[in-house]
Amino acid sequence: MHGTPSFLTRLGIQLPIIQAPMAGVSTPELAAAVSNAGGLGSLGIGPSPVEQARQMIEQTRALTSRPFNVNLFCHAPAQPDAAREAAWLQHLAPLFAEAGMAPPSTIKAGYKSFIEDEQAFDMLLELRPAVVSFHFGLPAAERIDALRQAGICLLATATNLREARQVEQAGIDAIVAQGIEAGGHRGMFDPMAADEQLSTSVLVRLLVRHTNLPVIAAGGIMDGAGIRGALELGAAAAQLGTAFILCPESSANAAYRQALQSERAGTTRLSASLSGRPARGMLNRLISHGAAAGSPPPADYPIAYDAAKQLNAAASQRGNHEFAAQWAGQGAPLARELPAAELMQRLVAEWRGA
Repeated sequence: MHGTPSFLTRLGIQLPIIQAPMAGVSTPELAAAVSNAGGLGSLGIGPSPVEQARQMIEQTRALTSRPFNVNLFCHAPAQPDAAREAAWLQHLAPLFAEAGMAPPSTIKAGYKSFIEDEQAFDMLLELRPAVVSFHFGLPAAERIDALRQAGICLLATATNLREARQVEQAGIDAIVAQGIEAGGHRGMFDPMAADEQLSTSVLVRLLVRHTNLPVIAAGGIMDGAGIRGALELGAAAAQLGTAFILCPESSANAAYRQALQSERAGTTRLSASLSGRPARGMLNRLISHGAAAGSPPPADYPIAYDAAKQLNAAASQRGNHEFAAQWAGQGAPLARELPAAELMQRLVAEWRGA
């Protein structure tokens, strides 16, 4: 298996199980519980202001002495386009009316990309988390070198072989192979490029065959049988996200948990309507509305997210959760409501065939 024991040693973990970063859902409590159970917990700090990100890392350190992963967004900086944004807001106007508010007059990117965020970079060099991962692309070579020299193990998402080769050439330690089944944001480097939408199993085989880096399988893995399957395909570890959303340690709200435990979990869609970049979530009215014939393209990422967040905030005050970002992978109906430590025990027992 593609360097499994040595790779787990490099990560400082006992089990080939990684909790996906899931910005907005992962918490210090969740990451620490997974790390304490022998896996690799993760924090998604992409949309967090630097001080908040620092606090999350420090809180996690207070709860575990074990390694955990800190994930960053490396998207091309948002391209403001007043006409495109106005057209998108106009398209959303009926939904805003339903939520009881007028559409905002302007929307803006709520957070920076790591590739242009000096403060976040300095903070990471100062705190030196054991593992740092990149999504949507890669930072500049100098930053990668500086983080490596600080002793940090680096991971990056790839959705195809071309991206994986860029990750390998950049000197990253391992590739997160994100299949089309995965919940949340698709890690594609260029959202305008044609997407082959490879499944996790096909992508893992391609990367195991054609790169020399350890491969982490991500997308649709919900139980021990899925972990075992990923390892048999040659992955060094499996990354699970949706499987952890129902843990009490996650920050998913009651409406999100309820949807994930209902029939809604069986219907997910990949859509750019919420944030401006393709992401998989449970089908809702905002996704349907954005996919309707004749819809304009959403505003750029993460400018479109500003509109969705304002819309959801207004609607949810009225008890309407049809516009929320309830990210989930295709394995969502398999989600279980268990404390993270107990879920980890269950996953290990299933993986080992107990």
